Amino acid sequence: MKEALEARGNPKEVSIHSDQGSVYTSYSYQNLVKEMNLVSSMSRRRNCWDNAVIESFHSNLKSEGFHYVKFNSISLEKVREQVGQYIKYYNEEHIQEKLGYQTPIEFGNMVA
Repeated sequence: MKEALEARGNPKEVSIHSDQGSVYTSYSYQNLVKEMNLVSSMSRRRNCWDNAVIESFHSNLKSEGFHYVKFNSISLEKVREQVGQYIKYYNEEHIQEKLGYQTPIEFGNMVA
């Protein structure tokens, strides 16, 4: 999270959405969220629709970024590299109808 915020110039009042897992409800994570002036947003228990957007992204990442990869056949380093490449592609090149046929970066710059 720190790296992502630094890469974006440490924006303030950003919502960080997560599920209610132990990592995200821990005191250390919640203190970091407060320290960085972010807003914690958690899905409701047993409500998959709260996470639909990120679940859709993860589905796309798996199907587009790892389509021909067999389970346990790739190193952690290679996974990190591919995830980084996919996120860069998704944010900077992948136009989306719901964003007026713009990339997420273009749309974010327009509304900022």
